[in-house]
Amino acid sequence: MTTRVHEFDWPDRVVVGTVGRPGERTFYLQARMGARSSSVVLEKQQSAALADLIEELLDDLANDADHPVSVPRETPPELVDDDPLDPPDDALFRTGTMRLGWDPRTMQVVVEAFPLQEAPDDDDPLALADADEDEPEEALLVRMPVGTARAFVQRTRRVVGAGRPACPRCGRPVDPDGHVCDPLDGA
Repeated sequence: MTTRVHEFDWPDRVVVGTVGRPGERTFYLQARMGARSSSVVLEKQQSAALADLIEELLDDLANDADHPVSVPRETPPELVDDDPLDPPDDALFRTGTMRLGWDPRTMQVVVEAFPLQEAPDDDDPLALADADEDEPEEALLVRMPVGTARAFVQRTRRVVGAGRPACPRCGRPVDPDGHVCDPLDGA
């Protein structure tokens, strides 16, 4: 099977955004180039981890004196993106595996997202046969320059942190409808 790749080289926009109210938000990774855009669903933890790993990659590149590209340590002001998420009509897929890399040929950060794979049903022999296929049906491939990647990290952290506030007593998220703490140890 051939993987259908939704590829964005030098996108006009690449962001993480949400739809829904805190506690019920759906996270999207969205790329746009001209009139074409694609979105995939992410988990909140995937969004946060992706931002952390991109920042680590950028910091490593910035600290490498032999690296041929100047990597900004802060988000360039002209690249800050506070606009709402474009309406994600239909997400391509719910993301399972992601890969992060550096393309030395184009000097860009590369993000690849692949669909979440369902666990095969042990009672279905056809499902076991399909499980041998490692190639996903679809993939999202985004290559972004280093300044855009810094802006992506800044925005993603802000979006992830904009959820429900943490309870000062137990640290768990407080729902808009209230919160009951679990009993503390020894109480």
